[in-house]
Amino acid sequence: MSSYADRLTALRAQLKRDRLDGFVVPLTDEHMSEYVGGYAQRLGWLTGFQGSAGSAVVLPEAAAIFTDGRYTLQVRQQVDGAHWDYVPVPQVSIAAWLGEHAPNGGRIGYDPWLHTRGWVEEARKALAEKGAELVAVTANPIDAVWAERPQPSDAKLSVQADTTAGKTSAAKRADIADWLAERKADAVVLSALDSIAWAFNVRGDDVSHTPVALAYAIVNNDGTADLFVAREKVGDDVAQHLGNAVRIHERSAFAPALAAFAGKRVAVDPERAVAAIFDALDAGGAKLLQVRDPVVLAKAIKNDVEISGHKAAQARDGAALARFLKWAEAEMPKGGITEMSAADRLQAFREETGVLKDLSFDTISATGPNGAIPHYKVTDESSLAVETGQLYLVDSGGQYADGTTDVTRVIPVGEPTQEMRDRFTRVLKGHIAIATAVFPEGTTGGQIDAFARRPLWEVGCDYGHGTGHGVGAYLSVHEGPQRIAAPSYPGGGPSEPLCAGMFLSNEPGYYKAGEFGIRIENLVLVTEQDIPGAESPMLGFETLTFCPIERGLIEPGLLSEEERRWLDGYHAKVLEVLGPQLSPDERVWLEAKCRPITAR
Repeated sequence: MSSYADRLTALRAQLKRDRLDGFVVPLTDEHMSEYVGGYAQRLGWLTGFQGSAGSAVVLPEAAAIFTDGRYTLQVRQQVDGAHWDYVPVPQVSIAAWLGEHAPNGGRIGYDPWLHTRGWVEEARKALAEKGAELVAVTANPIDAVWAERPQPSDAKLSVQADTTAGKTSAAKRADIADWLAERKADAVVLSALDSIAWAFNVRGDDVSHTPVALAYAIVNNDGTADLFVAREKVGDDVAQHLGNAVRIHERSAFAPALAAFAGKRVAVDPERAVAAIFDALDAGGAKLLQVRDPVVLAKAIKNDVEISGHKAAQARDGAALARFLKWAEAEMPKGGITEMSAADRLQAFREETGVLKDLSFDTISATGPNGAIPHYKVTDESSLAVETGQLYLVDSGGQYADGTTDVTRVIPVGEPTQEMRDRFTRVLKGHIAIATAVFPEGTTGGQIDAFARRPLWEVGCDYGHGTGHGVGAYLSVHEGPQRIAAPSYPGGGPSEPLCAGMFLSNEPGYYKAGEFGIRIENLVLVTEQDIPGAESPMLGFETLTFCPIERGLIEPGLLSEEERRWLDGYHAKVLEVLGPQLSPDERVWLEAKCRPITAR
């Protein structure tokens, strides 16, 4: 395998052959996905970066990689600073950097299947001020030099049963048809993979840890639809499930099909659909309605069946994690455990449930200094031995047919320092502040993000990521539009009003570079609240994740009486939910972990 320096050299040579003076490399696919299949991991192949969000720009004499605050440490560990400049976002946008560094009169290439139209317009404007040009390529130059590039997955689709989905695909498509009628539109393009999976009640195996299939869809105003997916991926069971109202086409037929909408009003999501889709519709003479994909909000608000299934998945997953924590507490102080072997052991506990479909993301198994990297990904090369005196952080989750889980816990290996206890307790106070928040309808997650930060702010500390993200129902572990994040933090941006039925994570943290990391994460459900005398409808959160929070890291004196009462109530519920699933000796361990907390 060539070195990363050789790959950069090869790409520059290809750009010269293509008469380009630069190229932009995002970490996404043709569906603007966060997590992508191996065939689309162009950024990782070129640079060595293993994070889940980032971009790069390659010029003849310069190259830069753009990452946000979650990856400040990670990008420097994985990407060679001798060849790449590290550029922070959102402080510096790719467009702004290009406007400053692109050669005068240069031709900067981009793949229109990997960028939104909004990004294209921003970059084109910035380059124009330098007299440079943004050029759409018909073939991605990285693909020309990536000799061992994987092929897209050929895994078959599967049916997500109506009894698990809680609503039939026909009923969902009828809702979309009503949405189109309200907007006097003829059709809507669905290009986000999780939107397609949800709307058609199908799942796939084309992206690691996210049960989606590579496909496009067009839903018409009569409720019929056209699904563009490799035919060999559609078995008889899926074809029967979809029925005659859904026409199956090869995925390659999608772009040509967009030319058939001349004079028709077509809805397209400017955030989720790539520039190439807009270009094809424009060329075909369609009238564009740029609005958010109608599935996004419908998918985010879970129905009663999805909520019930999620609770079952959480109870099952919590027991597996509790077994792991008991094992880790006993084995890690003995030595011989690494981050990688611990992650493997946790996966084995989940697999013992007999119904695990996949992990919901690569397990963040981090000890000591690696714990200070919020989105650390353990590899054979990076895996550290777990040593006494360290904090061990594990952020993990499972994909089950009835739900997607995501949970973070931290345990001390040996005796923690007073600083560790203080910071852990402050993170816990922030976690409790979100868990107990009550707020009026219309409140956004960005408005309550500061609740989790105040205990850290009081001692001059903070964390460089959002406090919560949405979660799908046996779909993506990161789901929009809901989030708990102020615009100034990674994961922030335009914030969606929280609605009853939404799943979110509650995960404040603290990271001391080079020493340790702390994060406490549960998933929560937005619920209606009955507040006597309330002058407007009120909402709050129901905690869905049950697994003990490490008592040995808590400084009880820092907790208020109300916070102690919440923690004791939470642990009582942990014992109620997990206890019946555990063996007698596991239950004894759990009972000790769930004892009421008292002030010292």
